[in-house]
Amino acid sequence: MENPVYLSHPGALASTSSSAVPPLVDRFGRRVSYLRLSVTDKCDLRCTYCMPKGFSGFAEPESWLRFDEIQRVVAAFARMGTARLRLTGGEPLLRKNLPELVRQLAPLPGLQDISLSTNATQLHKHARQLYAAGVRRINVSLDSLDKACMEKITGRDSLAHIMAGLQAGKQAGFHPIKLNMVLMRGVNDHEVMRMAEFCFKEGFILRLIEAMPMGETGRNSQYMEVQALREQLVDKFGLVPLAEELGGGPARYWGLPDGSGSIGFISPISQHFCASCNRVRLSVDGTLYMCLGQDEKLALRPHLRAGIDDAGLDALIRQAIELKPERHEFATQPHKIIRFMSQTGG
Repeated sequence: MENPVYLSHPGALASTSSSAVPPLVDRFGRRVSYLRLSVTDKCDLRCTYCMPKGFSGFAEPESWLRFDEIQRVVAAFARMGTARLRLTGGEPLLRKNLPELVRQLAPLPGLQDISLSTNATQLHKHARQLYAAGVRRINVSLDSLDKACMEKITGRDSLAHIMAGLQAGKQAGFHPIKLNMVLMRGVNDHEVMRMAEFCFKEGFILRLIEAMPMGETGRNSQYMEVQALREQLVDKFGLVPLAEELGGGPARYWGLPDGSGSIGFISPISQHFCASCNRVRLSVDGTLYMCLGQDEKLALRPHLRAGIDDAGLDALIRQAIELKPERHEFATQPHKIIRFMSQTGG
């Protein structure tokens, strides 16, 4: 299988900044090379593991980071060696003028890769603009190929819109397109083989993900481990372990022997990857979260609006990185995190 190319626009640098600015390294020696940026906490779906049914307590628009503020923060991370940026939500395509934000971010020195996580319900409207602006890779949430099951999980009749979005993404040129399937025992675990065959046929990369116990929604999501399903998939398709990196994330990939398809397994609970964690998350209101399973955070928005200069912003981000914990405590303290996934950023 070919290694993907992560230069997201013609002017992207082939390496991180060559200046003397030290990279972001936390107190455990992990280099922070990946920023996940939430551009909205709103979503047009209500996935059972992500957002409580009937929830309406979204951040007010005046508390969202403006595009110029986002650009300053991303530029700061990039000059300190954070080369990968993922736009998330909520549903990021609900943020107005998102392609314009991408156009502002794409030329930043040191930024090599801009990707997008989406539920794809709106993707058919924006795919070509996003690709032209500089997004090259997308991850799409798709937990079932059954219409009724998807309606049960997402709270609306969403499957046809998602399928249309996937086809629009292929036509626009996004590659790779990864499908994220959150495993839920007794809900969609019986569909894994069908989903794998669908992804192999369509040229998508399937990623099977253990649900994380974030808030009551996450703790009530019928958690199951990926290990048993991985063994079944290996037996059925003759999968072999892959050594190459496919995006800098935590997935462990297995592929078809002829290199024509692959499946990633993400196991934050049963086989956590905290020792190699390379990311932090920035919420729509400008709060930096150091870990999904811990409370360490630092609010950047007040400093940005008080006129902090670039040197001060760099120092503030380094201060935040020092707060990054060694690991999450989902297994030992599953009730510790009361915020749910869409509030943190996917």
